[in-house]
Amino acid sequence: MTFNSPTGKRGRLAWLFAALVLISFALFMFPAFIIQPFRMQTPRMLAAAMVIRTYAPWLTLFASLGALWITVRLWSGIRVWKRALLVLGLIVAGFGAVMSRIDYFEWMFHPITSAGFESANDAKLDGSEMVMAVRFGDQARAYPIRAMAYHHILNDVVGGVPIVATY
Repeated sequence: MTFNSPTGKRGRLAWLFAALVLISFALFMFPAFIIQPFRMQTPRMLAAAMVIRTYAPWLTLFASLGALWITVRLWSGIRVWKRALLVLGLIVAGFGAVMSRIDYFEWMFHPITSAGFESANDAKLDGSEMVMAVRFGDQARAYPIRAMAYHHILNDVVGGVPIVATY
């Protein structure tokens, strides 16, 4: 998105605008991409994602406000399609700012509201699959770790005792 010349003042503002939009979006996407179950996460990358997640709400706010300021500065005297690009960039920057304030991991890791169970003979689990097991009296339940890793919490009743299984 060049405005007049790429090296002029308006051109530099356009490049700064693009950088601020990308920064706002990246500050939201990096932690969302790194922090995923069953995906390789090195301690270093996970630590970086958590640091970015901590500071992203403020950084995305500043990036979005900067993009808005640049939009106001560039708005007059430009063509309609360039204005559309500015509006699109503001939407992307605003999206990053909003999403960095929402716990979007709750969308990925939601509680199981009503679990369905099978008998041990009917279960189709691989022999190497890990499970969490609970036994009260003569009743027992096994919760596959793979399923629990996405949901993290399950309310159940085992042997007449209400329990919360969590992973």
